[in-house]
Amino acid sequence: MTNAISARTVATALAIGAAAMFLLCGYEFVRSASTSLYLEAYGSNRLAFVMFAVPFGTFAMLYVYGCILSWVGPRRALFITSILSGLGIAACYAAIRAGSHFATAILYVLREAYIVLLVEQYWSFINSTLRSGQARWLNGPICGIASLGAISGGFLVGGLAQKVGSEQLLLFAAASLVPAGLLAAFAFRFGGEPRPAETETHGGQLALRLFFGNRILIFLFLLIVCTQAVSTVLDLRFNGILAQAMPAKDARTAFSGNFFGVLNIAAFLMQFVATPLLLRFCSLRHVHTAIPLVHICACALLAAHPSLFTSGLAFLLFKTLDYSLFRAGKEVLYIPLSFDARYRAKQVIDAFGYRASKGAMSGLLAGAGKVFGRLPGATYPIIAMASAVAWLFLVLGLTRNPAQTAAHDKDIP
Repeated sequence: MTNAISARTVATALAIGAAAMFLLCGYEFVRSASTSLYLEAYGSNRLAFVMFAVPFGTFAMLYVYGCILSWVGPRRALFITSILSGLGIAACYAAIRAGSHFATAILYVLREAYIVLLVEQYWSFINSTLRSGQARWLNGPICGIASLGAISGGFLVGGLAQKVGSEQLLLFAAASLVPAGLLAAFAFRFGGEPRPAETETHGGQLALRLFFGNRILIFLFLLIVCTQAVSTVLDLRFNGILAQAMPAKDARTAFSGNFFGVLNIAAFLMQFVATPLLLRFCSLRHVHTAIPLVHICACALLAAHPSLFTSGLAFLLFKTLDYSLFRAGKEVLYIPLSFDARYRAKQVIDAFGYRASKGAMSGLLAGAGKVFGRLPGATYPIIAMASAVAWLFLVLGLTRNPAQTAAHDKDIP
């Protein structure tokens, strides 16, 4: 495969981008609805507890995925996990309609686990199909096509939540996984199904042995821990302020839907314009070091002037960069790695690592709240700033190898 972008490569990118579009559209329905339903059932002061449960649910789903991957390969594994996720959301809908409060907690854990499991399978396929030079141009537009679904989903939630009710939105999320699975199957047809090398044998369903002595994988895992620490505290601060400002369930769901609609428009513009240009003309080292610096500034503003606007701004900046520049730049680092690193170790890093760090941070905050009482609002942006500083040092270490960085920077069309 060369760095030239053929028609078949473009067709592969369009198909997987369209699959992600349906996936993220449905996710917007379940994200806003599940949070609002949980807050209605248990209150914002118990949000950290359900976040703490997320990594356990994620790990269980990842292990099942690893077994399915070994049995049927990546193409069928993606389709099967897509359909099972849709059935799980539908089952939670039925239980919530029957009056189960606990089902809102199960739904929250499921929504956090299924989205990372499926998204990372998409990226495993992309990283196995594109070379670094092709990815620099196509990763941003792939994210942009996916964002069309997220944008439309967010504004549809904003328009429908108060008309049909938060519970009904779950059916849209479940149904969206059917076209997502079918379009992903078309992407595999165009791009081919990645296979492990003949000499490659995985070390268990999650290939944990690959982390021993592999500096890149270890640094990537620690990087995700820091980024999700920032995400978690900003998420908790934003939703805490939102719950106080808008106590009505459906109004809160509608606001959340519109907020994520605006967020996804910002990410869309970054994905199609800024991300390809920055990855093409700037080194990975400069790109990756600039992102945590932006978050340090945003968190400082939130600490100095706490409000729904500043908490929303800090959260929006994080998610916008995470969905565009950070994601596209990080995925380039996986391309030279082995099949098991891309399909198994990557799930440990980018699915379990995301949710485990989020759950651990939520657990620590919940425990601190139990011991010391309600934490001051300034605690959250201060923790975020400290995590962003650690993030900065990690990316400096991850990109310090001049030969490796140069190899990525030279591999362009």
